[in-house]
Amino acid sequence: MSKARRNPLEQLSLEQLRRRTSQKWSAHSSDLLPLWVAEMDVPLAPPVADALRNAIDIGDTGYAARRGYAEAVACFASTRWNWSDLPVADTRVLPDVMTGIVEVLRVSTEPGDAVIVTTPVYAPFFSYVSHADRIIVEAPLTSAGRLDIDSIGEAIARVQSSGRRCVVLLCNPHNPTGTVHTRSELESLARVARDAGVRVLSDEIHGPLVLPGATFIPYLTVDNSENAIAFTSASKGWNLAGLKAAIAIAGSDATEDLRSVPAEIDYAPSHLGVMSHSVAFEQGTAWLDDLLAGLDANRTLLGDLIRDHLPHVSWIPPEGTYLAWLDCRRMGVERATDNGTFAVATDIDGPAKLFHDRARVALNSGHIFGLGGEGFVRLNFATSRTVLTTALTRMGAAAATLAY
Repeated sequence: MSKARRNPLEQLSLEQLRRRTSQKWSAHSSDLLPLWVAEMDVPLAPPVADALRNAIDIGDTGYAARRGYAEAVACFASTRWNWSDLPVADTRVLPDVMTGIVEVLRVSTEPGDAVIVTTPVYAPFFSYVSHADRIIVEAPLTSAGRLDIDSIGEAIARVQSSGRRCVVLLCNPHNPTGTVHTRSELESLARVARDAGVRVLSDEIHGPLVLPGATFIPYLTVDNSENAIAFTSASKGWNLAGLKAAIAIAGSDATEDLRSVPAEIDYAPSHLGVMSHSVAFEQGTAWLDDLLAGLDANRTLLGDLIRDHLPHVSWIPPEGTYLAWLDCRRMGVERATDNGTFAVATDIDGPAKLFHDRARVALNSGHIFGLGGEGFVRLNFATSRTVLTTALTRMGAAAATLAY
């Protein structure tokens, strides 16, 4: 008899969660339900928790050794993604994905060069790239939330015609839409990038979180992807954002730039971070399978709740991640302010402000994700069925106060 699955999303009460002091639970007042930042309402996977407890018990809190992380990712990638030749020798351990992306930008581009992003996209792309003195160029997704290869090609041509260099910064799977790019889409992107001599940097942090019905394709496994660097970690799949460690993987034409990243970066990851991420990839697959089953059920529940409580809201159910991208434009709630600066994750405006103020549910405002985000909200459904149901019921009551 097979062992019954235990859904990690149903193991903690709201009272237990409110004892947490992480950003998700401390940024808003205690009467709000926080469905915004990408933290999950789960306990640690038991193998990870055991490894951390043992490390604390024996005082194993020194500098990161970094051994075994790349091998753990390679084994996971071979089993889960059919990536049998991940180049372990061409990897670097980093403190986190965004730091790694910026460090690679600094050795492969110059200040004033362009970074092409496919908006709406993960909001920190804008601030990190800007603070690194590179210029964001937006190539919006299609109305169906897919990569628009023609738009990317046109953006590359515009940048190159101005005499500047550029790279494409890909989100794979895509945040906030939950789109999982197909092999055909990635091959088309790789072909365009190769023909233009442009590098692709692929943020694949949500790769372990692809839901039933879709297949994750690591960018470096598609044809013509040699001039690329991929970045990943266990932080999203196993809820380890507070334990810093990530890994960069270079394609064969990008190894020199990855090696050129300053050696100081090797001392930045946390020892407990490297340890916990390695254990997650090595021993946390059963827990991950239970999580994915729970997220799949929550995705279905969320669709039912939107239908019943928010009839003026539409969405395309995500293929991956635990993030839902809700189109609230028919509600007619306009954004109130625009100060012209880069938005941050806690900026609340438009429909997100309505739900914050009247429903006491914290969501991410769509405008922080760039072009195509106005009138949308991002909702994190990695929580219990009770919390999700309560939140959507409150949101429906708040929306009912509007005059459509």
